[in-house]
Amino acid sequence: MTEQHEAPGGVSRALQKDIPQATVARLATYLRVLAMLADDGVAIVSSEELAVAAGVNSAKLRKDLSFLGPNGVRGVGYDVVRLRARVEEVLGLADGHRVVLVGAGNLGRALAGYRGFRRRGFTVVGLFDNDQALVGTEIHGQQVRDARNTADLTADVAALQPTIAVIAVPDDAAQPVCDALVAAGVQSILSFAPCALEAPPTVEVRRVDLAVEMQMLSFERVRNADADPGSVAATLNEAENTTAGENNSGTRSVEHRSAATSGSIGARPAAAETGDDAQNVSTGTATAGAELADTAPTARSLAGPGRGTRRLPATHAPPTHAACAAAQATSHSATEPTSKGSVVTP
Repeated sequence: MTEQHEAPGGVSRALQKDIPQATVARLATYLRVLAMLADDGVAIVSSEELAVAAGVNSAKLRKDLSFLGPNGVRGVGYDVVRLRARVEEVLGLADGHRVVLVGAGNLGRALAGYRGFRRRGFTVVGLFDNDQALVGTEIHGQQVRDARNTADLTADVAALQPTIAVIAVPDDAAQPVCDALVAAGVQSILSFAPCALEAPPTVEVRRVDLAVEMQMLSFERVRNADADPGSVAATLNEAENTTAGENNSGTRSVEHRSAATSGSIGARPAAAETGDDAQNVSTGTATAGAELADTAPTARSLAGPGRGTRRLPATHAPPTHAACAAAQATSHSATEPTSKGSVVTP
């Protein structure tokens, strides 16, 4: 592993500015897995286990975590609680966030009732709508406030002092709502309206277009359906033949060396050397050697203060923790932004 000893101090703001958006998106995924591990009482997790659960390779995970500064212990792994706190600090979650929702329709009600927000540090403090039938009613513990007058909306939102606002209104109402939120001093806005919103450079607006995500899934479905099963099978057969040829070549080479050195002191039996060569060829064709150079190839027992004896799995083995296995089953890949103004939802 490339983990290093923990160093005192947090992550500087300068370092936070250097973190790529794609890495920030994956950090959010790592945080979800770390929270599950902490809930299960897991004290230490290896980079391989965390990477598998998050749906990325271990080399990318270690590179992402390197932006957080020195962390972990070489050859042991990451302290779950400490790494979770570090990721929360970088993502600005240490103090939590106050969230207002504008739009109490089907989507707004679903968002207001989502329990995962509070578990991850986001507390809904206000719910607004312009439907008089909804104003004054209570939805998931929040009384719906009147949003018909933009001046009143601005004043009410400012009084709640939110750090994040969510827009869940139709296209034609999205821009006026955005203007009211900006006037209230909100600098972070998440919009579920498909239209592009105009805001000052100091205001970060992220757009989630569910229809675009469905269209991308439709494209992938068509592309996968057009794949020729025969060509796929031929590719697999070619790969198998290549591997078999490499194994045979390695065997012949080893036999030749064994015959040439049979009279030398310390020469190994040909059969044993052939087995090692075949294993090396198989490993080399499966994964990049550079990516596995710093990982432990065999399982070993670990015990330390605050945790029971556990075993590290062999390289790229399935996750041993229940939380990791659950996260792997529900996560295909880490969320990554497609552009500055939009984000792909998993």
